[in-house]
Amino acid sequence: MRQFDHQRPNPARMYDYMLGGKDNFAVDRLAIDQLTELIPEAVALARANRAFLQRAVRYVARAGIVQFLDLGSGLPTQGSAHEVAPEARVVYVDHDPVVAAHATNLLRRSPGRARFVHADLLDPENVLARAGDFLDLDRPIAVLLVSILHFLPDSAQPQRAVAGLRERLAPGGFLVISHATTMGYLEDETRGESPSGGTDRSPAQIRAFFGGFPLEPPGLVQATDWRPDRPKLVGDWSLPSSLMAGVGKKIG
Repeated sequence: MRQFDHQRPNPARMYDYMLGGKDNFAVDRLAIDQLTELIPEAVALARANRAFLQRAVRYVARAGIVQFLDLGSGLPTQGSAHEVAPEARVVYVDHDPVVAAHATNLLRRSPGRARFVHADLLDPENVLARAGDFLDLDRPIAVLLVSILHFLPDSAQPQRAVAGLRERLAPGGFLVISHATTMGYLEDETRGESPSGGTDRSPAQIRAFFGGFPLEPPGLVQATDWRPDRPKLVGDWSLPSSLMAGVGKKIG
């Protein structure tokens, strides 16, 4: 079957390898080794992104959130939401058939706490209908859109999909987003194809995904600067491309 083709690298398994996981094949490891020759910061970006997700999950959990909807989740390994917030209920959503084939088996280790839904985040009504079998959508949830929106071109209307999610969130819910950009902090409204093959958006365009949701401090910043576990030290690495991150809350 196609989803078990060990000779074809898969982005979700490649990401697992970058995070130090074991749910990957030799072809995935080779693909990452080749990628890092072209983009040396690729592994650092992946780990900065996962660290942001973990800090954001802890933050909203302390605010009382016990339900998470992780869209474009990839494989639920290496410190995913259900591991960071073990008392919460989590639904992982991805449209990749390889992820679908492996995720349900992986989540058997956490019965009753996490489920996987094979669906496309660009169809929020379907996603929410299916997630609603496990989550109480009348209560606050945290929607995670971590390092996924930059893979979606404007022609796919991700803005509309995210707006649909914002509208359905109960008051007190959170929207967690990270988004790669090569524009850094520049407010240039031009956009184009980024070196990673995704859609390059400016910080202002990334902020627009939050709609009218106020951002939790410190706002939309580099992922490594979003409520870091420790102060930055002199000599800490910096990335030539930026990973912007923020957490918005639905009020009233």
